[in-house]
Amino acid sequence: MIRRMIAYPLLAYLVWCGGLYFLQDQMIFPGPSLPFQGSNAVPNGVEQIWITGADHTSVEGWFIRGEERNAQHPGPAVIYMHGNGELIDACVHNQEIQGYLHSGISVLLPEYRGYGRSQGTPSEKDITQDMEQFYEWLETKPEVNRKQIIFHGRSLGGGVATALASRRKPAALILESTFTSIASFGYRYGLPSFLCRHPFRTDRLISTLDCPILISHGSRDEVIPVSHGRQLHKLAPGSEYIEINAGHNDRSVDWEGYWKAIETFLRRNQVMS
Repeated sequence: MIRRMIAYPLLAYLVWCGGLYFLQDQMIFPGPSLPFQGSNAVPNGVEQIWITGADHTSVEGWFIRGEERNAQHPGPAVIYMHGNGELIDACVHNQEIQGYLHSGISVLLPEYRGYGRSQGTPSEKDITQDMEQFYEWLETKPEVNRKQIIFHGRSLGGGVATALASRRKPAALILESTFTSIASFGYRYGLPSFLCRHPFRTDRLISTLDCPILISHGSRDEVIPVSHGRQLHKLAPGSEYIEINAGHNDRSVDWEGYWKAIETFLRRNQVMS
């Protein structure tokens, strides 16, 4: 009887962990299974680019030149890494993107492999390597000052941006609604961290970065609790922190105040004039 009382819960737990282990890719990267809401038409003013991974996978990116930027007048650029349930097709209309462009900051929107028109299967390792290639491509653009390249990551994109920043130093790093790690969510569901294939340990990397860091988080975030943003701020000495009255996907917040904080941060660190 005692053996059964121990064996049954243990078996149930192992089955539970097994299910989470095999489903985690779909949970972390739902993009490939979502109905594609984009089109094959590239918006006016957008330069479509493709990088090829080491495994010959083709991954798409969109580049939009900042206002009044050209080879004779180069300026800052931002690599904007979106959330796990988004596509670059929708991100191009985001207020942040438009704010950057109107401020003369060019924007590179890299897609994740397996998302939208891009080939392959997403993973932490492969996506990070793809972002390195996008960064190297951006450095060659004559309208971009290579010393003024910003990384902006939202949600999952914050983990991607931090991983990239540990390999390629940005002029500034902006983390919006970002987690301490994907592995920490496993604990919530009883999954040991060593079973997480894509841990995205932002908490371990952020303290090693030598660049200006701005962290923003919504106090009502129902997907990634605000405690994650507060903890990242503690782990990054000298980082700036903004807490806004918003949920994870709430775009109706005080946009002007939020954008002003981004502009002030970038000007203070001489990334934009």
